[in-house]
Amino acid sequence: MTDITHHIPDRLLAAYAAGHLEHGFAMVVAAHVSMCDSCRAQLGAHEALGGAVLDGSAAEGLSEDLKLRVLDMLDAPAPPEPPRFSRSGIYPGPVMQTLSGRPVKWSALGMGVRQSILHRDRQSSVRLLYIPPGMAVPDHGHNGLELTLVLQGAFHDETGRFGIGDVECADDDLEHTPIAEEGDPCICLAATDAALRFSAVVPRLLQPLFRI
Repeated sequence: MTDITHHIPDRLLAAYAAGHLEHGFAMVVAAHVSMCDSCRAQLGAHEALGGAVLDGSAAEGLSEDLKLRVLDMLDAPAPPEPPRFSRSGIYPGPVMQTLSGRPVKWSALGMGVRQSILHRDRQSSVRLLYIPPGMAVPDHGHNGLELTLVLQGAFHDETGRFGIGDVECADDDLEHTPIAEEGDPCICLAATDAALRFSAVVPRLLQPLFRI
């Protein structure tokens, strides 16, 4: 896509290339890279640099015991390859992979807003959000990092406009009120590593129920 204006920060691309990003952020990065030629090229540069570093590293000798265990693993039958799912409609391949090719199961959050939690653990969560045209997400701040990738429609907030393929990178310095634009409902893939910090009382009371 050529009209993407908000990209993955370079430090996150480097961490993704090195395998250091947690699952939710890695899914957002992989989905964005599948949509963005610029970030795909930048990721390739990071991967090439990592390969060059490995090639230039001194070889380490293996103990006899470790060598035998490695050979045993090589002799073991290979596990079956998991099925691979490609892009379907607005959903990039990495999202379809997590969904195992099945349709999205939405849960209502109120006022027409819906979510589908794709992954959640103690450190992080990643979910799909469905926001009707003209609807605002309650004003909130962040206790950590949030990456939000637009898959359909668009939204705007205090920092600008985000359309299909754009990523908003929000940290604990940002408090904002995202508003879905008119037209198609805004569907986003959002990953966080900490709970959001809502300003109003009602969203704070509902937060444990909705796991946001």
